[in-house]
Amino acid sequence: MEENINIAPKYPWVSPRRYNAFSDSFKSVHGYRMQKVSIDAGFSCPNRDGTKGTGGCTYCNNRAFNPSYCNPEKPVIQQINEGIEFHKRRYRRAEAYLAYFQAYSNTYASPVILRDLYTEALKHKDIRGLVISTRPDCVNDEILDLLKELSEHCIVLLEFGIESCYDATLARINRGHSFSDAVNALEASHSRGLDTGAHFIFG
Repeated sequence: MEENINIAPKYPWVSPRRYNAFSDSFKSVHGYRMQKVSIDAGFSCPNRDGTKGTGGCTYCNNRAFNPSYCNPEKPVIQQINEGIEFHKRRYRRAEAYLAYFQAYSNTYASPVILRDLYTEALKHKDIRGLVISTRPDCVNDEILDLLKELSEHCIVLLEFGIESCYDATLARINRGHSFSDAVNALEASHSRGLDTGAHFIFG
């Protein structure tokens, strides 16, 4: 019997691809496609403001990936509205949206300020949750407890810029934190049941 080589292999995550794509995973869990809407809430980083250094990471250029509507001078709700309209023109399959606090370190503020910003985003009728991009040295128990509290009512995904497991590489690219900082941040997040993601630079 001739083998049909066009039959896609079966994987536990249903998709014929050999990896479980983020969008596929989210859709399988929540039942519909969600699109991240980027927000620039005016945060900085400890390796930019002098706390741990200046100049930021050697590779960082937020203008290269921030959509044009993102502007820290605009209220969060306005950025969400403009972002949704932007995505409706480009990605028409989205049925709901996640507020993506993306630019710089989005937990680098007091818990009071963070609560106000996150809560403002969650008030939008089309927002189902938060994706928060940050550094492993910019979370503490109080901030993680806030995120755990929010995660009991909506989707919360914490993205850590880990970048490398080698401290020499982290120093060379001016990160200002160690790999052990990343391990500690992940363990503290997981102990609270928070979903996490990691950004790495390969090579």
